[in-house]
Amino acid sequence: MRFDETNLNEEILDGLAAMNFEEMTPVQEQTIPIILEGKDMIGCAQTGTGKTAAYTLPLLHRLVDEGNPDNTIRAVIMVPTRELAQQIDMQFEGFAYFLPISTTVVYGGGAGSDWDQQKKGLLMGADVVIATPGRLLSHIANSGIDLSHVGYFILDEADRMLDMGFFDDIMQIVKLLPKERQTILFSATLPPKIRQLSKQILNDPAEINIAISKPNEAIVQSAYICYETQKMPIIQELFNKRHVTKTIIFSSSKQKVKDLAYTLKRMKLNVAAMHSDLEQEQREAVMLDFKNGKIDILVATDIVARGIDIDDIGLVINYDVPHDPEDYIHRIGRTARANADGVAITFVCEAEQSKFHRIEEFIDKDIYKIPLPLQLGAGPEYNPKAFSRGPRKKFNNNRKTGKRSFNRNKNNKQQNSPK
Repeated sequence: MRFDETNLNEEILDGLAAMNFEEMTPVQEQTIPIILEGKDMIGCAQTGTGKTAAYTLPLLHRLVDEGNPDNTIRAVIMVPTRELAQQIDMQFEGFAYFLPISTTVVYGGGAGSDWDQQKKGLLMGADVVIATPGRLLSHIANSGIDLSHVGYFILDEADRMLDMGFFDDIMQIVKLLPKERQTILFSATLPPKIRQLSKQILNDPAEINIAISKPNEAIVQSAYICYETQKMPIIQELFNKRHVTKTIIFSSSKQKVKDLAYTLKRMKLNVAAMHSDLEQEQREAVMLDFKNGKIDILVATDIVARGIDIDDIGLVINYDVPHDPEDYIHRIGRTARANADGVAITFVCEAEQSKFHRIEEFIDKDIYKIPLPLQLGAGPEYNPKAFSRGPRKKFNNNRKTGKRSFNRNKNNKQQNSPK
């Protein structure tokens, strides 16, 4: 379906035409009519599906129709990170080019002048406030802002916000909003905690599901079955032999990220680390250098697994198997964007075989296992069932697993012991 076949405001359609936006994505086609009707909505959609435009465009349409004669805050968009807030604001600038709509972006980590600029925008009554929860609460407590006229409340990447511990912050903000409002919630997954949140803040919502359950077919997926001690030598082997394309290496811990970046720097590779110990300005500088080609390899925790908007990443390496299949989709989805091809390689040690097998089941695909380089010696056999009990007992020891399952864990203790 084309945008010019919708009921969107003519000025919005002019802006879309200027940006060469013609065909709607599935999430836009399903979402825009619901939001234009004024209904609450919960949407399951991942990064890359066009969800930002799916709520931005109908929101702009309704704001223009209603006007804002009293210069009050009319809409709040809540996001987990500064980076996502900035991306959404940039999209607003494009879509609202021909419209009298003002936005204010509210996030932490900046200089004192940033606070003053944000406060000024809030007090002057920006039409749309795009904010991270903690920073908005700080302004609520210290800047005397008024949210009593907010008619639209949108949560983007809600599951990530809850993972970051923002549930209480979100609920504090909700208490300050009018009960008569339209609430839109987008999440990449719909776990029980998201269902709980939606029941508390949404009113009889429509639900759409555009979650991508399988990776892009343009991604060549493969894996090394290895011991933990073989992972670093594989990294060294890969980058000793191959021409370095723009690459992201994901790891589950900050310390591993730092160690990997240090090793690759010693190999004279153009590499930078991205993790939560960095100040916000440092993160932004690293991402800008990576986007502009000054950095070839980004070693990162899952802080950049979602929301990164770079089209020419040729290789993604999972140094550790992600905890959930959905996280695997997010990680490898950073490559093969904008109709390009890409490669994803996952390192799978013994304790991670069960998690990796769940990923294969989730995407309904046996991922190709690359033979280890001969000089690294033999790796373990790929036998996920043999390792399916030990790790579960360790991490799920509060579940009611039953005595029989516990005894099996004991029988496998020697087999699952660290090398």
